[in-house]
Amino acid sequence: MRYLTRLSTSLFLFASLPVLAQQVEAPAADAPVAAPQAVEAVTPAPAAAPPAVPAAAAPAAAPPVVQPVAVVPVAAPAAMVNPYMQWVPVPAMQSLPFGGLPIPLIGQPQASMGKQKPYTMRPPINPEVKRQMMQMMMPIMNNMFRMSMPDAMNWMAHKIKVKPGIKFDEVIESMNLRANQLNFKHVGENLMYKDFQAVLNDKDAPRIEVHSYCDIAVGRELLKISPEFVVFLPCRIAVMEDGDKNIWVLMIDWNMDWVAGYSQQMGITPELAKGAMELRDKMENIMQAGANGDI
Repeated sequence: MRYLTRLSTSLFLFASLPVLAQQVEAPAADAPVAAPQAVEAVTPAPAAAPPAVPAAAAPAAAPPVVQPVAVVPVAAPAAMVNPYMQWVPVPAMQSLPFGGLPIPLIGQPQASMGKQKPYTMRPPINPEVKRQMMQMMMPIMNNMFRMSMPDAMNWMAHKIKVKPGIKFDEVIESMNLRANQLNFKHVGENLMYKDFQAVLNDKDAPRIEVHSYCDIAVGRELLKISPEFVVFLPCRIAVMEDGDKNIWVLMIDWNMDWVAGYSQQMGITPELAKGAMELRDKMENIMQAGANGDI
């Protein structure tokens, strides 16, 4: 830029010389005698101009002018990096043999299936397809979300910490009383900690129990749409001590708000959605009663 400025200044001065000469000659018209002397006095000025004439070498200086312009776009590639993909390993996607599709298609929209006979069981999913589906999800869960196995289980669990001072047996008693009030049937219990002690000789294991409850009306409607849902039934609430002897109540979290706006596509009728939400609310009500020691 400094070179261009000096070059422009030299060209401007060189172009102005004829004008300066005319301005000097103008007063010479009124004084003819002095005119020759004025011309001679100004004459050296053009002679000094040739040193500035090397400005004609401007065409040779033109190439450097272009170079700085070419350097500016160099920073553009850095802006094209996707920050959301920097933790996802590329080879993980290349190993999926789906003809260019990274996601395996394991189902079809419920609306396209038409009306189905109740309790219609879908064809089993090939184990290899399940494996590839999970392999596709692993980079997202582990790298992008930084989700370990305990993190994934924590995501799927709905849990409430029992208030201090409430004993383990009091939690169970409060839960069963509330379930009876809500017309929930207590259909079973699994005293896991006793097996730890008797079978594994683990005397240090914390107390862990799993209690099962059932609302047969809502359960039946769920099974009509998807018989596979039976693997989640009956509804279970776990009561357990953690490593610090704090007591917790937990259940699998299946909040209907997660599918809000997609109920119709998934084949969930308004009546079933209402029943499922009431079912979860009642299960949480049972958990809250146990955590608070309510009678």
